Amino acid sequence: MGADGAELARGVQRAHGTTACEALAAAALPAPGAARGGTAYLNLETGDCVGDRQGLDALLGAGVARVVVGLRHPLLHWRGRSVAALRAAGVRVAVLSEEAPGPGAAGAAHRECLGACLRANDSLLVRARRGRPLSLLKYAMTLDGKIATRTGHAAWVSSPESRARVFEQRANADAVIVGGNTVRRDDPRLTTRRDGGHMPARVVLTRTLDLQPEASLWDTSAAPTIVMTQRGARRDFQAHLRSRGVEVVEFDFLDPSVVVAYLHDRGYLRLFWECGGTLSAPAIQAGVVDKVMAFVAPKVIGGVTAPTPVGDLGFVEMTQALEITEGVWSASGPDMMLEGYLSSTVPSLAALDEELDALLAVRQARAARGGAAGGAGPSAGPGPAGAGGDAGEAAAPAAGAALPGSKGVAEFYKACDEWGALTNFSPHPVRLALEGEGEGEAREWRSVEHYYQASKFHGVAGSEGIVEAVWAAGSPEEAARIGRRAQRGEPGAVRPGWEGEKVGVMVRALRAKFAAHRGPRDLLLRSHTAGAGGTPLSLAEGSPHDSFWGRGRDGRGRNELGRLLMELRAELVAEAGAVGEGELVGQGAGAP
Repeated sequence: MGADGAELARGVQRAHGTTACEALAAAALPAPGAARGGTAYLNLETGDCVGDRQGLDALLGAGVARVVVGLRHPLLHWRGRSVAALRAAGVRVAVLSEEAPGPGAAGAAHRECLGACLRANDSLLVRARRGRPLSLLKYAMTLDGKIATRTGHAAWVSSPESRARVFEQRANADAVIVGGNTVRRDDPRLTTRRDGGHMPARVVLTRTLDLQPEASLWDTSAAPTIVMTQRGARRDFQAHLRSRGVEVVEFDFLDPSVVVAYLHDRGYLRLFWECGGTLSAPAIQAGVVDKVMAFVAPKVIGGVTAPTPVGDLGFVEMTQALEITEGVWSASGPDMMLEGYLSSTVPSLAALDEELDALLAVRQARAARGGAAGGAGPSAGPGPAGAGGDAGEAAAPAAGAALPGSKGVAEFYKACDEWGALTNFSPHPVRLALEGEGEGEAREWRSVEHYYQASKFHGVAGSEGIVEAVWAAGSPEEAARIGRRAQRGEPGAVRPGWEGEKVGVMVRALRAKFAAHRGPRDLLLRSHTAGAGGTPLSLAEGSPHDSFWGRGRDGRGRNELGRLLMELRAELVAEAGAVGEGELVGQGAGAP
């Protein structure tokens, strides 16, 4: 908003690892200096990736005099840091979640705005407080509580308007989850029904793997499919699925809690459950369902054996019923829709937000006690987040033995995490020519992942379109999806000898990134002394499904990306010793 109260510009971030919404809004201003003395309104405290401050710099560069924030960042390594940095720069900051609403219409508006900010960031709140992705259970039922006829026919319970809202929710999720019964009965596609943009993974849970050889989900050209089953189930069928490009993940015992934990390790923030009552009941019992999206259609089916949205929870008294908190009813064509949170896991979003302050205090106290041991994490520096947590309490293991959660290991995977600036998916562009091109042909790639994926296809006749599609991808995740899908579906498009050359390509991209951006470089150097007694932390790419670049599911993967980063870190440390550490670290723009 300008100094006169008129709206000047808006910005919405596409995804983690992309341009910050504050930077987008600043770029959309009608003229330089138009926001000077004005106010910026943010639903969430600025902060997407440690080592990147484009959002904060955009606010300061625009000259705003005041910033109104809905709530402090839920992730503890960011919580309060940007608010402190803005105040230190002389900007007035108001945080709605920390101010009393007041009486009358102004108080009602305050509560409405805060509620909208909490709902917009519910996935981050659940991730920070519960340590897992937010799970949203969706179902459509008739007025008498049935999701299908007694024969299983369910097309369609709800209206076209309701189905359109479901497609929107799928597009907001990292994964859509169904059970084997749904695959056998409905043969769903589970896509967003649109071309381009984000496509969630389709996840099937089945203990027996008793599924049809041909199903819509086995076509992975539009979106990836992951089948999760119990160890040893139908090995021949597993091979069949893998030959179709379907990923198969085995568990010793398949249940919703281990699935959610695994998907959390993969960096997923939001899960969309579209299963029947056979799976929804154990998911609720496991305590992993946080939110409900229920459509009630003005139809009556009847029938004692017709299925219902939730199977038996074992309740015998109405007092055991789970309540929906913060529920909102709305019309959806002829249907009614309820959205709300399960009180058993989310008593209220505001309560989750308040609990994070207590967790942050514990973290700060722990960091203070461990300070003498040299256990400073990536959030060390100005701002109330203080030192970074539990890293550095034991000597670092070898790179290949970096077990999940090991002490002495800095694990990185999602850009918003504490060590996330080390990932290929962080918002740090690199300017490089593809191998074999002259320096005059260098261009800017939005991330290391963009450059790496495009390099797979460079120089192969007919693959130019894939290279350009990767370059134009709006986020690192989209670039990875395009490259992996093309590699799987068009193996002839991959350049000969790629497997032997990919490490060299990665080295080139990493050197460009850490040479160009001070924030990630500082973070990498900090990991050299963040272990116990100032020893180096081991670096581990935390992918549970990549045993080459990452640590793999059991922590015994090759961890090639972590190894390359540790080699680069050694070079930077040696360089710092040669030219003076302050001179090396002091180049470029730093983290807040």
